[in-house]
Amino acid sequence: MKTYANAFLVFLFAVLACNTTIARDTLSVSEMKMTPLSTVFTPILIDSVDVNNKSFEVKKILQSSVDFDKVRNSETIIKADKKNVFTLDKVLEETNKNKGLQLFSFTVDADRYCTADFIIKSTDMLEVYVDGKKERSKETREDSLSKAKDLKINMKLEPRRYEIIIKRFTELSKSAEYKMKVDVKLPEKDTTTQLVINSKELRNVTIHDILEGSRTASASISPSGEYYYLSVYTTYPGGRSVYNNELKELKTNKTIYRFPSGVSLQWVKNKDQLMYTRTGAQDRELVVMDIPSLEETVLVKGLKGGSFLVSPDGQYILVSQREEIPADKGELKRVLSPSDHSGSFRGRASVCLYNMKDGTYQQVTYGKTSTYILDISADSKKALMMLREETITERPFSTSTMLELDLETLTLDTLFRSQYVDRAQYSPDNKTLLVIGNGDAFDGVGLNVAEGQMANMYDKQAFLYDIKNKKVDPITRNFNPSVNDVQWFESDKIYFRVEDKDSVNVYTYNIKAKEFAKIDLPEEIISSFQVATKKPVAIFRGESNNNAYRVYSYDLKSKKSTLLSDPFKEQLDELSVFEAQTWTFESEVSNTIIDGRYYLPPNFNPENKYPMIVYYYGGTSPTMRAFESNYPSQVYASLGYVVYVINPSGATGYGQEFAARHVNAWGDPTADEIIEGTKKFCEEHPFVDSSKIGCIGASYGGFMTQYLQTQTDLFAAAVSHAGISSITSYWGEGYWGYAYSSAASANSYPWNNPDLYVKQSPLFNADKINTPLLLLHGMVDTNVPIGESIQMFNALKILGKEVEFIKVADENHGISNYKRRLEWHKTIYAWFAKWLKDQPEWWDSLYPER
Repeated sequence: MKTYANAFLVFLFAVLACNTTIARDTLSVSEMKMTPLSTVFTPILIDSVDVNNKSFEVKKILQSSVDFDKVRNSETIIKADKKNVFTLDKVLEETNKNKGLQLFSFTVDADRYCTADFIIKSTDMLEVYVDGKKERSKETREDSLSKAKDLKINMKLEPRRYEIIIKRFTELSKSAEYKMKVDVKLPEKDTTTQLVINSKELRNVTIHDILEGSRTASASISPSGEYYYLSVYTTYPGGRSVYNNELKELKTNKTIYRFPSGVSLQWVKNKDQLMYTRTGAQDRELVVMDIPSLEETVLVKGLKGGSFLVSPDGQYILVSQREEIPADKGELKRVLSPSDHSGSFRGRASVCLYNMKDGTYQQVTYGKTSTYILDISADSKKALMMLREETITERPFSTSTMLELDLETLTLDTLFRSQYVDRAQYSPDNKTLLVIGNGDAFDGVGLNVAEGQMANMYDKQAFLYDIKNKKVDPITRNFNPSVNDVQWFESDKIYFRVEDKDSVNVYTYNIKAKEFAKIDLPEEIISSFQVATKKPVAIFRGESNNNAYRVYSYDLKSKKSTLLSDPFKEQLDELSVFEAQTWTFESEVSNTIIDGRYYLPPNFNPENKYPMIVYYYGGTSPTMRAFESNYPSQVYASLGYVVYVINPSGATGYGQEFAARHVNAWGDPTADEIIEGTKKFCEEHPFVDSSKIGCIGASYGGFMTQYLQTQTDLFAAAVSHAGISSITSYWGEGYWGYAYSSAASANSYPWNNPDLYVKQSPLFNADKINTPLLLLHGMVDTNVPIGESIQMFNALKILGKEVEFIKVADENHGISNYKRRLEWHKTIYAWFAKWLKDQPEWWDSLYPER
């Protein structure tokens, strides 16, 4: 992949190389791809009229379907004459070959939002498609080009590449002319927009590349390491997604079976068998498929409950069953807990057991308190379960009790009780538990924070718990990355997938040596890593700054990765992407090295000045080195911005002490680090226009956007999505604001720490905001209620400040609907174009004055 040349040079290149001419504000298309004429026929007229009593007209042949890929893949080029007129092919002068269809295509690149007219003059009938969508048609035939009327399409062009396909229908006539002329015309008043016809360069990354195309969804390897299951999804323009689920042979990568969309599969422990549920004659069935025979066996008919776990010997199936606390009768509802605002609070999980020996099904746990299945021991004798109780008067408002179930006697033993434990699993010898929680678990034995700090509950640690003597070993205490997933099947080795600064990596932990070692893998964000139990091979899924998710196998002995699936490759090969550059600085505010990276726009020229967008973490997780995200850096760079991504104090993945700076801080010292980093970046990189810097964040990052504007006038534009304006109202009104605040505002409440809730809230400092601020919010946000944006909007309006507020209908904390996501992204792009590029046209088009 390579980057574009300078836009103006590309423009000149297109003019010279493609014979694209300029006549004031008009570009004439001088060459196009084309397909050969395909013979078409008049249908056999069984009747003189159709079901609507309409007679057949020849122009209906124009509506015949043609595969557009034929012209996209064509290497045949038709060139215009000196007057930019194309002379077109004639059909054969034979009675049965006197009508034909033909495709032509060209591209147009716009460097900014603009309006333009596509003007096509042709002697033949035409249909014109822009990015696959039919825009206009011409259903008349003229003897000469001078008699043909203009087919005009007025387009609103965004800064990206457009594909124009012309479908021509022609029939033999006595006329000598088969001509066509294509022009692209800008408004006379537009003297700045640059259009490039048929650019020879790779195209810029757009939001469509983030939302559309084919990607790997998941992959899982069989216990023998001989097979793997792969799920790939494709999202088409318009938002429709299709999943393709395949069972493949690892050695040859050949598909041996395809599963229907929507099926959820899991491997049986130590066996090459896939287990899944389906709808059968008696409701839900649990089915096992043997590999490679592909024979199916129904294990359970009328399966109740939801998720399930099968014992390694196949004799027991533990099933999670959910029940609801009855709703109140009438129109009034009694609220049982702060968590009762959400729809899931009243659901209670219990555990049921299918005994495959005698076919019995029975409930194992009973009551109002939820119990969850975690693991079954390798010898199939014991099961690990967790009981979760709400303890609302004490942070973190719930307590976990680890239980061990004897599968033969159905008796329970309590192993331990902790408020800060998330999950656990058995060791291969069943003597030890690998427990995941935060540093406060087990009375803080795993803490590694500075004096006076409180641990960040989102920074996850791992502990080894000896079941017999109840001894705890905090194995990650001095290990900076934050734990995501674990896999333990070798007696002396555990595999960890962890947040490792702004990447997600895989490490092994040698239990005897008590050492961590990073596995060298070819991607920066590893979303899953699974090792086969009977063969030294693993399968993993990952993405990087420059590519979407891929699936690989990994040989544990040779330490070699082999690419298995890269469905986005064809689309990626069309794109100009930038290799992110690492940039760090030593903060004078916190005496810490602050990590970051930056992206440069296409056509980059260090002698020029560029606007810049600054992006920072939302919540507490670091901003990862990902190609796909809600705020894709590659897209912002493609729009002509330098993009600076910073991971300031408080982010997980940088060690417990660093993450703990998030607690009871709410912008202090994070905002100062962002301001300091932005200024130092500009000092070291003179190609940044320091008067045109924007910033953007969501959720806690949206809070940070608002808070930053109360601390500095450094930014020329700011975007806050689902941002918190008042810590007090967010804490009290969000469905789980009080729970998040147990991490971000640990043991601090409006009644015992009013300074934190007032002084750090942007709303109480709204009069200090001078930056044009765009507030975006989903109208049914249950995490950060929309009132957080409403009250900031009201405040800034009363203060006479520059503010805009866009409410997104039917959306929660994130924007999920395809159409609304596109509109939401374009709103952000238009806002930055208005304030950082002095190009208000896009914003004015989306939101005209009323």
